[in-house]
Amino acid sequence: MKLVILLLLTLLTFGCNQVEKPGVSDTVLFSDVNIVDVSNGTVSEHQYVEIDSGKIRRITSQLPADVTYKTIIEGKGMFLLPGLAEMHAHIPSPPVSKETLEETLFLYLSNGITTIRGMLGHPSHLELKNLVSQGEVLSPRIYTSSPSLNGNTVRTPEEAKSKVEQYKNDGYDFLKIHPGIKRPVFDALVAKAKEVGIPFAGHVPVDVGIRHALQSGYASIDHIDGFLEGLVPESKAINPESNGFFGYNFTPLADSSLIPSLVKEARENKVWIVPTQSLFERWFAPVAADRLLNDPEMIYMPVTTLSNWKIRKEQSTGRGTGFNEEQWKEFHQIRQQLLRALNEGGHGMLLGSDAPQLFNVPGFSIHHEIAGMEAAGMSSLDILQSGTINPSIFFGEEDSFGQVKEGLSADLLLVRTNPLEDIQALKQLSGVMVRGKWLDRKTIDKKLKVIASHVKEQ
Repeated sequence: MKLVILLLLTLLTFGCNQVEKPGVSDTVLFSDVNIVDVSNGTVSEHQYVEIDSGKIRRITSQLPADVTYKTIIEGKGMFLLPGLAEMHAHIPSPPVSKETLEETLFLYLSNGITTIRGMLGHPSHLELKNLVSQGEVLSPRIYTSSPSLNGNTVRTPEEAKSKVEQYKNDGYDFLKIHPGIKRPVFDALVAKAKEVGIPFAGHVPVDVGIRHALQSGYASIDHIDGFLEGLVPESKAINPESNGFFGYNFTPLADSSLIPSLVKEARENKVWIVPTQSLFERWFAPVAADRLLNDPEMIYMPVTTLSNWKIRKEQSTGRGTGFNEEQWKEFHQIRQQLLRALNEGGHGMLLGSDAPQLFNVPGFSIHHEIAGMEAAGMSSLDILQSGTINPSIFFGEEDSFGQVKEGLSADLLLVRTNPLEDIQALKQLSGVMVRGKWLDRKTIDKKLKVIASHVKEQ
């Protein structure tokens, strides 16, 4: 009997020791890495970051001794920061193939984009968003707009109210506003949106005007739309419908002294701005289509798409279009001035490039946008915040993503040099982590080659 009791005690003790004994886990470790704090622009050196179940579990300055890691990512001399958000993206819709859809989503990931805000919603995007959140599709986190609300889809106040309620019930994250909506219809749309609790964002219809748009409480105004028109004094008595490409035709009439009042309206009404500056430095700009088509990332776009881009650019800026390089320079300077003022004194900026609009390849175009923001006078920290912590604040998800912080989603970038010192460091990715799944440089490059080969076959 004593022998049996002794044996049982021995087994019990052995079992307890097995539970407490450190063992191999599914936890991933970033080892000896420098963490970029996007909230204040500081760097914490020689840190160890544990990732478990898709979240940042622990950050410490000492190598943890209580875990045997499944994967250790060597970060010595490198910099860890939150994944980027592309806040003006377009997600492919049917009849696009499943393969093309997933490859487009990978193009975003390959450039460090771990969150996208789709700006032209489709019912299929609601299903896609659920599949992504369940881990069944490798993709950035998705927020999706409704289908377009414009002068053709909402022609009466009743039609506007009906569509708003429908899109709210369907589960879209926000409403997409496009041009052409008349002011009475717009006002009915806004009232209904506020009643049911769904944000609205996008363009500023000409009949609405920038000041009324700001006072109506857009979640974001994209492309800095309507602002240049708002700089034209009322005494000029212009026809607002003759504004051209985002106010280009009114460039000679713009009064820059009116900028502070517009910035004040944006700040007081808490309207975020998505500049999409790359559109105005690539598509609507005095740069030859053939030069843009030589950019390395064009290998990921079908030849038919590239040909269409060239045709559309020539229709916008070619001979006989009224495009003038000298006027564009003034137009561009005013846009930069607006961007800079809105960044410094407005409510906040969000990073977005409007991919895949003309010559903006998904993922890769974010770097053109970043260059445009930098050229306009934004600091590296401002730009980083526009693509990380600002989007999390915009969505009310500060406790979910947007920083390298314990408890937040493991959406992370590992880069070779400090992006606070040179924002171009974001092009030098060693790898991307999306909700805990690690994609190293080798894996990314291998997949990109596959995508390029598929495009050649189309």
